[in-house]
Amino acid sequence: MKNILNIKNNFLVIAVTIASCTAAVAQNDTVRYVGKTLSNIDYHHGQLSPAVGVHATQIMRASREHPEKSDGYGWTYNHQPTMAYWNNTFFLEYLSGRSGEHIPPSQTLLVTSKDGENWGMPKVIFPVYRIPDGWKKEGVDGVAKNLDAIMHQRMGFYTSSDKKLYALAYYGIAMDEKDDPNDGKGVGRVIREIHKDGSFGPIYFIRYNKSWDKSKSAFPLYTKSKDRALKKACEEILSQPLIMQQWVEEADRDDELIPLQKPYKAFSYYHLANGNVVGLWKHALTSVSKDGGKNWEYMPLRAPGFVNSNAKIWGQKTSDNRYATVYNPSEYRWPLAISTSDDGLNYTDLLLVHGEISPMRYGGNYKSYGPQYVRGITENNGTPPDGKLWVSYSVNKEDIWVASVPVPVTSEVKENANDVFNAMPDGQELKLWNTYNLSWASAKIEKKADGVKWLTLRDHDLFDYSRVERVIPFAEKMEATFTVKPEQNDHGLLQIEFQNKQGLPSIRLVFDSEGVLKVKNGARFSGITKYEAGKEYTITVKLDAASRSYTVKVNDKESGTKIFYAPTDGISRIMFRTGDQRYTPNPDTAPDIEDYVDLPNTGLEIPEAVFNIKSLVTEKL
Repeated sequence: MKNILNIKNNFLVIAVTIASCTAAVAQNDTVRYVGKTLSNIDYHHGQLSPAVGVHATQIMRASREHPEKSDGYGWTYNHQPTMAYWNNTFFLEYLSGRSGEHIPPSQTLLVTSKDGENWGMPKVIFPVYRIPDGWKKEGVDGVAKNLDAIMHQRMGFYTSSDKKLYALAYYGIAMDEKDDPNDGKGVGRVIREIHKDGSFGPIYFIRYNKSWDKSKSAFPLYTKSKDRALKKACEEILSQPLIMQQWVEEADRDDELIPLQKPYKAFSYYHLANGNVVGLWKHALTSVSKDGGKNWEYMPLRAPGFVNSNAKIWGQKTSDNRYATVYNPSEYRWPLAISTSDDGLNYTDLLLVHGEISPMRYGGNYKSYGPQYVRGITENNGTPPDGKLWVSYSVNKEDIWVASVPVPVTSEVKENANDVFNAMPDGQELKLWNTYNLSWASAKIEKKADGVKWLTLRDHDLFDYSRVERVIPFAEKMEATFTVKPEQNDHGLLQIEFQNKQGLPSIRLVFDSEGVLKVKNGARFSGITKYEAGKEYTITVKLDAASRSYTVKVNDKESGTKIFYAPTDGISRIMFRTGDQRYTPNPDTAPDIEDYVDLPNTGLEIPEAVFNIKSLVTEKL
């Protein structure tokens, strides 16, 4: 009995030693967040300071009623975008379903852009795939009848050694709306070439699920192709552990090509300066590989200090030889934030990328609020020449967005604003501005008929607004002068806010829908002057945070001293927005509402309101 106890104790000592060694390795060689900033989920922006110069662009706004303005189909479940940059072009692939997650039919669409701001109409790159009638899925009740596959992709693109671009996606099977199509019992993964002229090559399977009857496949296996370059690309893909690791959920659970056969989802990775690979998964799980992803130093663990729920986390090396992670730093899928690191392991800050949540217009299975499932451009899939960090994501699993983040990533500017847009170099006007630019509510530089450039906010979206903001040097006392020309005075809205570092306003001026320029005084508003369509209004605000007071001058006419409607220690941002601030959803909003119905008037286009901003000049007093 004593010997048995000694053996048990020895095993216990060995186990504790192994655990201690693993913990020591993890402590010394793992991704961690060492900053002090945390997000406040009571606000969609998390009260985070923005990364200066982020341009967030809605590239596909779902519309069942106006498919010609969305995707050509009017489907309202759109999710899982991935990006590549090739042939001087941005490519974005995303999956699309008629109404909800895991609900057939679904397909994969591709959309392209030359500049990342202006995007074309989506095209189907992997079409709806019919499951043969009579098909049965092991362990799941039911028999397939008029059933279509479910699209899924954790990986969207591969650039081969021959410099050819290929798109990939996965066909899974969900026998009902609660069945998991990513259980390794689907059809398999498909691949096709994207040609330089925008056309596509034929579709092939690159790998089947073992449970699938290959004789029932609608497309051949890649080995049947006569295209040597495609076969070479497929063999390259299948030989690379870091690529294969991205397939773990969808592939066979014992696929010998996948190094870590554990249910860790949504793998992304980047290389450190010493050649080691950092792996990131959902829930901010992380590990490090020293052999290119063949083996991992320890089982993935929660990155110390990182806050992240079940949405994706993206990591990459940036063009300044630093590193960044982009993710939702909360138990919710908002806000979308970026954290940066000098060495790829220790992350020190947390800045805002996307802090808006538009209303969820259409109901659907497993639809979640917020900017989510972020993905950038993997190491082998191209480098945009502007040096920016580019990411793609969906909002509410409904609309598709991209955001560009200037590098180096910073939350501060050192000089006062002196932005007279017509006097600035073309393409540089909004370098220090953060923009929220929608399909139906745009925010961009426009050159008018007389050749003069303005920052123009347009809005004919019933559910959302356009928005821009300028980070300025922190000031307890300051003066700001800006010129606005509204193109109407009987509809529309423009709010101008002076905000602190956390995005909380203390002063709000409003061009309202009744032709009045007014300011917010506590719960009420007081009028400053009436305004006319087509007339320029030069407004000067002079403020003092210590006394909570400010003055407003409109076209050289003083309006008297006003009081901040909320106290602050100082001003760091000036914001222009064509709608009221939103506070829903919030932490108490019910998730995954199964009986959620569409909002009223989802197809209604309201009369367009246009506000032109000529300039913004600030002075710290």
